[in-house]
Amino acid sequence: MAFFVGAALALIVSLFARLVGLDRDRAFYPTVLVVVASYYDLFAVVSDSTQAIGAELLVTAVFLIAVALGFRRNLWIVVGALAAHGIFDLTHSQVIFNPGVPSWWPAFCLSYDLTAAVCLAWLLTHHHQPAAPSPSGLVRGSQ
Repeated sequence: MAFFVGAALALIVSLFARLVGLDRDRAFYPTVLVVVASYYDLFAVVSDSTQAIGAELLVTAVFLIAVALGFRRNLWIVVGALAAHGIFDLTHSQVIFNPGVPSWWPAFCLSYDLTAAVCLAWLLTHHHQPAAPSPSGLVRGSQ
């Protein structure tokens, strides 16, 4: 059930963003990745585990670097980072012990991340979103 709900929610959010124009700005999917990457930090705080908080913050930092690079240089980096976060969800419990993570979360987050990555990849391949900033250096939508 968690797989289905995660994928359905990512598809609904992506379609909603498309319909109302939220995804016209290059910042939308990088922002989604920031939020997705931070949930494990939240679960570590909920569990009050300082060891988990430290480990989760290190992993989040890696994804924040990918967000910055992807936003500034090429949104395909964000596609890859969303997919990588989904794969990370599969192995998270073997890498980091975080007692605050709900048992259903890895499946939900995996399917959300991969679906969001596919949605952004579709936008990029169908030219609804520029992969890289304009040559003037301005990010589309910031003029």
